[in-house]
Amino acid sequence: MNSITPVLQLVERAKSNIVLIGPEDALKKNNDEEVVFVDIRDIRELWREAKIKNAYHAPRGMLEFWVDPHSPYFKDIFQKGNHFILYCASGWRSALAVFTLQEMGMSQVSSLEGGFNLWKKLGY
Repeated sequence: MNSITPVLQLVERAKSNIVLIGPEDALKKNNDEEVVFVDIRDIRELWREAKIKNAYHAPRGMLEFWVDPHSPYFKDIFQKGNHFILYCASGWRSALAVFTLQEMGMSQVSSLEGGFNLWKKLGY
């Protein structure tokens, strides 16, 4: 049987190669017109728990397709020169997603440490 790299190891590798932004710093950027919060959670998670005010929903499974201008699924929001702060529930999926977007050539992208769970816990 082939050995599988544990997902936590992939997440840690991604986190060591991306920009992480803490909830306090992210909160200060929440009303900045040049910053877009991107919620990559499944739609059912949004239905259950809502999302960060003004966040754009881009499901994790479609993110790369929505970012690529050559994809038939491309979304214009990703063409603008904004800074994108991605988040999921705990920060694992967003760390992997930010790492992938950086590989695609995006530079103005970071992951919210602790994700939506920590955001809620802090009362934001």
